[in-house]
Amino acid sequence: MTPRQSRDGTLSSVLLLAANLLIPLAIYIFGAGFFPYKPLLSGFAEFSDDSHNHPACNIDTPAEAPFDKLVFMVIDALRSDFVYTENSGFKFTQSLIRDGAALPFTAHATSPTVTMPRLKAITTGSIPSFLDVVLNLDEGDESSSLASQDTWLAQMKRKGTGKLVMYGDDTWLKLFPGTFDRADGTTSFFVSDFTEVDNNVTRHIPEELKRADWNTMVLHYLGLDHIGHKGGPRSPYMIGKQQEMDDVVKTIYTAIESEEHLRSTLFVVLGDHGMNDAGNHGASSAGETSPALLLISPKIKELKKDLKSPLPEDESFRFYNVAEQSDIAPTLAALFGFPVPKNSLGALIPDILAFWPDTKTQARMLLRNAQQVMRVAVPALGPQILDYIEPGEPETGGQALTRRLMVLKSRCEDWGIDADGTVDLSETIRGLFHWLQDAQDTLSSMASNYNMDQMFLGQAASVAALILAAIAARWSNDETLGAFTPFNGILITYGVMMFASSYVEEEHHFWYWATTAWFGYLGLRGLKRGATKAVPHAMTYTALVLVTRVIRSWNQTGQKFAGEPDITKIFLHTTPITLWYLVGITYLWVHQNLVYGLSGFPVWLSFASATGLVLAAATFKIAFTLEDAPELVTPFVKKLLELNFTQEADLISRARALFIGLGILTATTIAYMLLRKRISVGQPGIYTLLSLVTLLLTTQSRTTNIPLFLLSNLQFRLLLSSLPQLSPVELTTSSLLLQHASFFAAGGSNAISSVDLSSAYNGVSEYSAPLVGVLTFISNWAGPLWWTVATTVLLLTKRAELQNNTTNLWKGHVAVLTVFVAGSAVAVMAACTVLRTHLFIWTVFSPKYLYAIAWSLGQHLLVNVGLGGVLYWLGVVEGGQ
Repeated sequence: MTPRQSRDGTLSSVLLLAANLLIPLAIYIFGAGFFPYKPLLSGFAEFSDDSHNHPACNIDTPAEAPFDKLVFMVIDALRSDFVYTENSGFKFTQSLIRDGAALPFTAHATSPTVTMPRLKAITTGSIPSFLDVVLNLDEGDESSSLASQDTWLAQMKRKGTGKLVMYGDDTWLKLFPGTFDRADGTTSFFVSDFTEVDNNVTRHIPEELKRADWNTMVLHYLGLDHIGHKGGPRSPYMIGKQQEMDDVVKTIYTAIESEEHLRSTLFVVLGDHGMNDAGNHGASSAGETSPALLLISPKIKELKKDLKSPLPEDESFRFYNVAEQSDIAPTLAALFGFPVPKNSLGALIPDILAFWPDTKTQARMLLRNAQQVMRVAVPALGPQILDYIEPGEPETGGQALTRRLMVLKSRCEDWGIDADGTVDLSETIRGLFHWLQDAQDTLSSMASNYNMDQMFLGQAASVAALILAAIAARWSNDETLGAFTPFNGILITYGVMMFASSYVEEEHHFWYWATTAWFGYLGLRGLKRGATKAVPHAMTYTALVLVTRVIRSWNQTGQKFAGEPDITKIFLHTTPITLWYLVGITYLWVHQNLVYGLSGFPVWLSFASATGLVLAAATFKIAFTLEDAPELVTPFVKKLLELNFTQEADLISRARALFIGLGILTATTIAYMLLRKRISVGQPGIYTLLSLVTLLLTTQSRTTNIPLFLLSNLQFRLLLSSLPQLSPVELTTSSLLLQHASFFAAGGSNAISSVDLSSAYNGVSEYSAPLVGVLTFISNWAGPLWWTVATTVLLLTKRAELQNNTTNLWKGHVAVLTVFVAGSAVAVMAACTVLRTHLFIWTVFSPKYLYAIAWSLGQHLLVNVGLGGVLYWLGVVEGGQ
């Protein structure tokens, strides 16, 4: 190595390190500016807040409240059609609608459709920060507390007419610490539990219904949501769970009818969000944003509503009247006679005004609601909206709202002059409703209070990381600039694509086509060169293209075609025996590789170790599927589980035994490699680690995705056979494409709703944010994780071929990957900045930024750089080089 090469090598290492340190820094700085907490009005609303109004209005005096007790029952993920259509288990609830004892609505839930931000919207009436979708995943977080904010819970507590009790999802306890006088919380992330998680709520109800010391009882059921995550909206467990919830509704309503102290009780049943066709939520599809909402009470019969139930299916999931979830807060304020929470953007639900037949009272209630929203609008839109505008002068949207409200308010003063009460207020009431809706739309869709300085600083840091990584990549690879052309084309195309919402939603198509085109290019290049082995070489890449085509058809994903037919739906769900043949072949392949990978042991020990571990993995997966999706388990497969000597073991014990076995064999393999001994007679230890990682990843994947690892192995073997013809940059490009394609092929997307939590609790008995987070990441990035280890095998094999070459393959590989990660961060940040006022900023681009964080920090830094670096170093040590 020449002095210049040594100097360039050292400098490139420094630049590469700096680039990888800048990437998380850039992400943090940009995110802090892009996802700030919105400023909120402090304190609690009082009716005296409106005392400056004209005395004739009397809007600071509450109307008589028809209710004094509230039962607030949240059924997590209660999509509207689960209650309102023919194929529903809520038969008693439907009878209440027909009898006029229930007012049904579809409550529109804005994105992100996950529990914590939805509960914030429901209780405060405001629009929560998108950052809450991240905080929702950490049950230990207390920064999202609403203890000091004005909510209808706080107002009910301030009434002092009774205690507040809560049973169910402990997100309420995190949001409202110290609020509830009696409570029993349940963790919301044990998605494998359909039964106990709800029984723990229901068991408290009979006792509480007999007590008269409370004015608010919150119930939050999780089982229906868990069934959705595990088996989707058409799971065989779904109707039974709906019937169970309907029985709870019947129990509570019957008590309201019969118990004297409950006669003035309002029973609210609602979902915090819905779910999509896969049973997940978090994004903005019709199913996710359309939960049910019902106001139930014998008193509602007085409103004489004539409604039909059930209704026919509707793909829009919009049944009966549609209300915003933020409308719940002001509606409860009117029904219980307390002020609307200070930060509410909600509007009174029109149907409830019939409780006050006097139109003057209705108008005053709406005016009070409008003036409360106006107090939120001033700090949000700026004090200039209160400035006087001469007639004919141009005005802003906020000033237009102000002028319209002043006109409506002036009519209020005329009411006092009109002593005979003959003023027709219907037009004024309609005007107030329209004003509330327009103000709500304006304030809900307005740009966030972005910190542009931080956003620009974050982008500058990401650009710096890109420049440093590009220099490091050039100095770390002994190839011409032309060799980087395909990679640069991928990066530039990907960056441009980030500025179009449709391309972001359907990103998988880019990776599928790019991977196919890449292998096609490599095959055609071999033919063009006219080499002796050109035809076999072309056949190899033809096979790669064909296998890639099968993999991309395994799961439909994205937004537009997620429900379309795919291999999983057409073949595996309809003929489970096909699924288990493929799963069995996959486990046999892993077993064979593992036996060979442990061939340095005595024959009996290697066979026993591999067989025991694979058997533990296979039986765990059968038992898991039997609970998760029993319709996929054939009688023969079920019989295999019953014959196993561990048939009495629960899932947690099975998973722990498997993880312990994997840990022991992994530690043993690493020890052999450090001692420069071969744990396998005929191959390096990295192959053994690949088999162990495969077993871990199949355990953390859905059963229907297990055969994908068999297909990925076929791709790996084909690449291994053509390795001499691949340059280091081409090898890295192949790895990059396969990592992303495998992520989407398993059902991943840029929607939060595609995050799979079904295996997040394997082996876990109680919630632990770090542990559940790691298991969730492994589950969702199983494909990219596998390709990281497989790529390390390819790099070590390539290194052996280039033993006389001084190029550091690993550093060059990481440098090229860092260029892509930094470049993609630059593109995503730029798109979020330029399109920050775009209609889809919170439904498409913001989730994409969160996924960019996961790819950059999780897959790149922790997996590709961290895990891959350790494995590469172990391979070098084992080789004695």
